Amino acid sequence: MDTQRLIAFVVFSFSLLMLWEAWQDYNKPKQPSAAVAQQAAPSQGALPTPGQALQATDAASETPKGGAAKGARAVIKTDVLTAVIDANGGDIRELDLSHYHQDEDKTKPFRLLEERQGRNYFAQSGLIGHDLPNHKTVFELVPGERELKPGQDVVKLTLRAQSGGVELTKTYSFRRGSYAVELEQTVRNLGQATVDAFPYYQLMRHSQAPEGQSALMHTFTGPAVYTEASKFQKIDFKKIAEGKAEHVKEAQDGWVAMVQHHFVSAWLTQNPTDSGRREFYTRALGNDEYAAGMILPVLKLAPGESKSVATRLYAGPQEQDKLKALAPGLDLVVDYGWLHVLAYPLFMLLNWLNKLVDNWGVAIILLTVLIKGAFYPLSAASYKSMAQMRKLAPRLQSLKEKFGDDRQKLHEAMMKIYQEEKINPLGGCLPILVQIPVFIALYWVLLGAVELRQAPFALWITDLSASDPYYVLPVVMAITMFIQQKLSPTPPDPVQAKVMMIMPIVFSVFFFFFPAGLVLYWLVNNVLSILQQWRINTVIERAGKK
Repeated sequence: MDTQRLIAFVVFSFSLLMLWEAWQDYNKPKQPSAAVAQQAAPSQGALPTPGQALQATDAASETPKGGAAKGARAVIKTDVLTAVIDANGGDIRELDLSHYHQDEDKTKPFRLLEERQGRNYFAQSGLIGHDLPNHKTVFELVPGERELKPGQDVVKLTLRAQSGGVELTKTYSFRRGSYAVELEQTVRNLGQATVDAFPYYQLMRHSQAPEGQSALMHTFTGPAVYTEASKFQKIDFKKIAEGKAEHVKEAQDGWVAMVQHHFVSAWLTQNPTDSGRREFYTRALGNDEYAAGMILPVLKLAPGESKSVATRLYAGPQEQDKLKALAPGLDLVVDYGWLHVLAYPLFMLLNWLNKLVDNWGVAIILLTVLIKGAFYPLSAASYKSMAQMRKLAPRLQSLKEKFGDDRQKLHEAMMKIYQEEKINPLGGCLPILVQIPVFIALYWVLLGAVELRQAPFALWITDLSASDPYYVLPVVMAITMFIQQKLSPTPPDPVQAKVMMIMPIVFSVFFFFFPAGLVLYWLVNNVLSILQQWRINTVIERAGKK
């Protein structure tokens, strides 16, 4: 197996893996039965769960088939987002990100949280306890400013509700330039007896991947939980529906999130005043909707006593430097697959290069050149072996014609030639195998970096995260693959030779749907490989003529 076939095999296998994952995601169950939904409820431990406390309010699913109940609404606008908060539950029902546009309609802002039939995605909160205010309680919207004014740093929204002998006040704070929304829940005991209230925070979402995402580029969509003890854990919607979701149930710290390509929403909180452990849960709600959340330790309120719990909801792009500053492990929501240990340093280098040149496309080119330079000795050894094999191609072909179908004698004769010429037939493959993990890690970096979203390169390439609108890069890349085929040893088997000639066409079709940033990376890598391989071939051919 020569280097060209090895690279083709790896890329083709990687593409098949992505297609298989996308197919699995497409065929996940849409409406789990009531029995399955009950199995997927959180553990029945010392802490009560939202499922227990809220069944009296709605014995069916969390969201009725006719849609979520609606109340009075407040629209909050800042310089980076627009949020719609419904008085029915005090949920954030919609969240538009002003600096990002939709994939389908670039004239509209990207909508992360949304209220739409079959695609509901809400941020919810409340109290667990007998008849206490929760995300189904009707709140009163307190009058106040709704839009961040010039020179103003924060705009707040307050909601109040009374139920079960307590008053719950929710205060949302939206800050300039921030995707982190602060929420303070203040509980006041209005009765004559002690009240136990468990604050909870959850994200309710449908299971579908973001609209506009290519099936060839499968990235994780679903809940995630992080604690210091158990670290980062993804939770598959399908396993939640089947009641087989495995994740940490209780911890002293941590956060819960909903992850999708380029964006994330996450409830982040410090330990409340009362000591204790928080509980994490996931459950299927029916109607292809799922909830992931956490319950904080109990607030014990004596008659007339008030207590507050402060949290933050981050709902925005997966910008790693900002995520890392918000909470431990939050930057892990950027999906680098199983090569995170390699991908993260590559992203940091790419980010540093972009700061130097102020162009993500140029930064990709420079990073590819640097990686190619770092692996130059290995690549040179590989191409030298390939050039020697190419020089021997006529002799090997004559052996095939001489021995015909006698593969044993053919193999013995070929090995004799290799020994005489001091050539290792695997010499072109082994150096490439060492480089493959780095190139796959760089693939995940370019696929997962939200910084490339809407980032222009040059001329017609105005978004490196979108496919080339005129397919120029994929076509040029196919041409470079044909050139590589000509510089590589011709397989002695005619069938293999024809397959290898078709490969560039097959891969160019794949790359039609890939982001321009990925295609640019492969194109630059191919060009550098061609130059290096051509130079080595020339040197060896000249040496052979002397």
